[in-house]
Amino acid sequence: MSQGSNFVDYVKICCRSGHGGAGSAHLHRDVLTSMGGPDGGDGGRGGHVIIKGNAQLWTLLHLKFRKHVIAGDGDAGGSSQRSGKTGRDEILEVPLGTIAKDAETGEVLFEISHDGETKILTPGGRGGLGNWHFKTSTRQTPRFAQPGEDGREDWNILELKILADVGLVGFPNAGKSTLLSVVSAAKPEIADYAFTTLVPNLGIVSYRGGKSFVMADIPGIIEGASQGKGLGIRFLRHIERNSVLLFMVPADTARTIKEEYEILLNELHQYNDELMHKPRVLAITKSDMLDEELQAEMEKEVPEGIPYVFISSVAQKNITELKDLLWKEINR
Repeated sequence: MSQGSNFVDYVKICCRSGHGGAGSAHLHRDVLTSMGGPDGGDGGRGGHVIIKGNAQLWTLLHLKFRKHVIAGDGDAGGSSQRSGKTGRDEILEVPLGTIAKDAETGEVLFEISHDGETKILTPGGRGGLGNWHFKTSTRQTPRFAQPGEDGREDWNILELKILADVGLVGFPNAGKSTLLSVVSAAKPEIADYAFTTLVPNLGIVSYRGGKSFVMADIPGIIEGASQGKGLGIRFLRHIERNSVLLFMVPADTARTIKEEYEILLNELHQYNDELMHKPRVLAITKSDMLDEELQAEMEKEVPEGIPYVFISSVAQKNITELKDLLWKEINR
């Protein structure tokens, strides 16, 4: 499989819930009773289409080719006030961080953020009431019952936004994948060309005292990404769910550190202004090529008001210091 073929973070599906069963208009009859009262049971509820969180999933791949989801219909009610069988529910398991939207209006319906959490995406039709509900002192043998409600058919969008403690933000070839491979057991593709990373990668970073945090490597951003250039905004949404943003600028950048940082920051601002309120840390990567004098000169270019550290993933330079800084910001 290619790198992107098994990662799916957006699916559009048609969900049809079940019709409710009709209520029964039965009148009681047995060997001893020839003209009994109403005893028709209620119809069964139509099946729901339900979304359920599963912490073991990380992609919507299993739903990519399932365009139609159809729940079961409820059965009609019976005699002796017997209710009809409830329709079969269709349960779709999704990764944590999945958002459900109405495909026509774009309205966000709900979000799944906990393992085992369930939400009804498309409710089934209500079962009709049997005729025994309509018995009164003046109408003792009603010969009618309610029909069941129809189910619904909706087009919905399921959109995954990765949940992580730290999100890596940087231009292509800034060293994001290399850092993730060094601090975690993740094995992202690493190569000397732009857009090596085509899908987000997650890694669990070990910290002191048996602690850990989750780091997400987001595909590289280029200037104009918020207008659709490069990989566009397709993966910018994953940054929304990161607690801390780690901006990565290589020491050999053709711009100044401040210029490159501000371009990245502006792309996030253009996409979603709320990202400006997230804690930020700056890592100047590939700094093993710098001597102390050159590093001191480059420190003058670092933007004010942001914690920073010079690192080298290959040489393991200041990796522990970076973890300390990130842990501090995560728990601030």
